Amino acid sequence: MKRTILITLLFCFKLATSQTNDHSAEIKASADKIEQKVIDWRHDIHQNPELGNRETRTAALIAKHLQSLGLEVKTGVAVTGVTGILKGDKPGPVIALRADMDALPVTENNDLPFASKVVTMYNGKETGVMHACGHDGHVAILMGVAEILSGMKKDMKGTVKFIFQPAEEGVPKGEEGGAELMVKEDVLENPKVDVVFGLHMDAQKEVGKITYRPAGTMAAVGDFKITVTGKPSHGSQPWLSIDPIVVSAEIINNLQTIVSRNVNLTENPAVVTVAAIEGGNRSNIISQQVVMLGTVRTFSDEDETMVFNRIRLIAEKTAEAAGATALVELPYSAHYPVTFNNEALTAAMLPSLQKSAGTENVQLVPAKTGAEDFSFYAQKVPGLFFFIGGLTKGKDPKTSGPHHTPEFLIDDSSFKTGIIAFCNLVFDYEEMNRK
Repeated sequence: MKRTILITLLFCFKLATSQTNDHSAEIKASADKIEQKVIDWRHDIHQNPELGNRETRTAALIAKHLQSLGLEVKTGVAVTGVTGILKGDKPGPVIALRADMDALPVTENNDLPFASKVVTMYNGKETGVMHACGHDGHVAILMGVAEILSGMKKDMKGTVKFIFQPAEEGVPKGEEGGAELMVKEDVLENPKVDVVFGLHMDAQKEVGKITYRPAGTMAAVGDFKITVTGKPSHGSQPWLSIDPIVVSAEIINNLQTIVSRNVNLTENPAVVTVAAIEGGNRSNIISQQVVMLGTVRTFSDEDETMVFNRIRLIAEKTAEAAGATALVELPYSAHYPVTFNNEALTAAMLPSLQKSAGTENVQLVPAKTGAEDFSFYAQKVPGLFFFIGGLTKGKDPKTSGPHHTPEFLIDDSSFKTGIIAFCNLVFDYEEMNRK
């Protein structure tokens, strides 16, 4: 605890003594000039979305832009990822900035001139493809940041590594991808990264706002698949069956007791959600098998272990009591740890966020039960992950389409806040850690 306070005070002291080297006015002017270009990039990427590990067009657009700026560019990182290295004219720390590139298997329902019309196959079913979580904005913001910082290279005291990451939303079963694979492929090495910053759009927060939280800011996630196998029969003779649909219903109901009766909600929240269920194909046939898919969200290793164990026990024993079997695969295809903001780093960089959006527009918020694979970077080096508002000013957030839905929408005017924040974080951290 004492060490954390000391580091925080040291950071804040260095920041206070570096105001004569403040570049925020120049950054804001550059952001104003590049804003329309960033918006155009976002429209293009939104209209041409690509799922995880398949972001080839997006990656090519990014690589071409970074190369035009004279950066050291590497492609094909963790399947389709792109990195760019910008070395300042003076020595200093290595700062990583990350943006995720992938879209979701969602059919867009927005009346936009740049709405996605892309259709593909996902898990054996035809679906639309949409940037329904703001990753198109993340990419466009970081492309803009790369251009601004390249033009300020002479003032930089260190190196910036731009990480354009595929597959944050996960990949099909059997594939590797995302931040975990990028870390395995040494994206935080050569040069060795000292600190990493990331941001995310928030469609329910007004444009111009920044929100943050030290320590655990987003939940750990593990998805699950439960396969219930019973005995089929004609629908008119249920007594000859072991009905997996009835058993599955009992399992789903019993799983709700984990959060209501096993998790200490005064310490940490938790979520257990069954989000998909499939079984049977006719009204008069009791099927043999039902498959359920779901997700778990927790904020501590202890809670995660307990919840995982309870899911297995409840599913298996509920099925056994009915004469059926339940195969539980948990985690099934994805597992992210808690997204943890280094507390000393968060305190030190808070003034940078405040001058980027105005002190009154930077808000401390509760932890989110959403998950982010930025967590894999923050496990290796100190990290700070924050949110920028994407809701049109004056609009009721209750009427705005939530993330991962066909009506999800972010306002074009939101991107400038992210550009300014990233640039200020870079210069302020360099100044605090100048050599």
